[in-house]
Amino acid sequence: MHTFAYDALPGRVVFGPGAARRNLTDEIDAFGARRILLVAAGSATGPARELCAPFADRVMAAFTEVRPHVPAETAERARAAAVGADLVLCVGGGSTTGTAKAVALTTGLPIVAVPTTYAGSEVTPVWGLTRGTRKTTGTDPRVLPRTVVYDPELTLTLPAALSAASGLNAVAHCVEAFWAPRRNPVSSAVAEDGIRHLAAGLPGVAADPADAEARTALLLGAYLAGSAFAGAGSGLHHKICHVLGGAFDLPHAQTHAIVLPHVLAFNAADAPEAAARIAVALGRTDPAAGLHDLGRHLGVPSGLRELGLAEGDLATVLGDILAVAPADNPRTVTADNLAGLLHAAWEGAAPSRGTDA
Repeated sequence: MHTFAYDALPGRVVFGPGAARRNLTDEIDAFGARRILLVAAGSATGPARELCAPFADRVMAAFTEVRPHVPAETAERARAAAVGADLVLCVGGGSTTGTAKAVALTTGLPIVAVPTTYAGSEVTPVWGLTRGTRKTTGTDPRVLPRTVVYDPELTLTLPAALSAASGLNAVAHCVEAFWAPRRNPVSSAVAEDGIRHLAAGLPGVAADPADAEARTALLLGAYLAGSAFAGAGSGLHHKICHVLGGAFDLPHAQTHAIVLPHVLAFNAADAPEAAARIAVALGRTDPAAGLHDLGRHLGVPSGLRELGLAEGDLATVLGDILAVAPADNPRTVTADNLAGLLHAAWEGAAPSRGTDA
């Protein structure tokens, strides 16, 4: 018999090919929104404006200065743009959603999210802000989007390389859910199913980025991954990636994709049930080696050094990561074994279960 606590988060999800085109206006209307701040950037800006065409007269401003890891200065400019708004509509990836969350954190404005990557943050109450080289994260119900519209058609133009990294980032949410501080049977079940969908969709998208069935599997997996992460919380993997991302402005999804197999190898021997369930969902005997191999097959960089991180940089963040490492991580985290894990992720060698990496 399990003893656990699980917070079922409120929120509406609309999922399906063409859902954004068919349903977004009705979802906006449900809030009675008259003054909308649109947050979108990069390749999502054009599709976002097209989606807003039926209610363009209610879009009071568009904020497009989205930056990875949401620098505090970016958050302040987005909040200034939101003055007078009664709803925030964000269309794009995790950084776009994060910018909308920064607005909601201080204003309480409701968010309607239309994700175009596999970040999963659209279904979590987690926010993140970077000041200088330090990224801070927190949890607040105000930043949880009230409605999320998932439309696989909006992901068809996402480049294969970014799709692979973003999909593996979603796998990281699932894996982490098995040993994060608020782990529970519900989140673990959701995470396991999320891994199955992601593992099924990733090779298909790599082979044919226009594969609608594979895109749908990936987006459903991403939704499940975000939901699992929201319920279980942030563990060692995310603590490592948040510190690295904030300190060195590394690309979010690629950093997660690279670090994940090494954290899994680090914890696997001390979390055998979790490792076994992850292995089954992935269809691999050794889940850490399997994830590393999948990343190589998908063209994800093998090590952090390929992202421009110098080997000497690792020592500068070791203490910061050690300070936030969860006390109940399956394997006790020490300065020595954490340094080994970081070096393995930097070097990019294939991990093997049960090693001291």
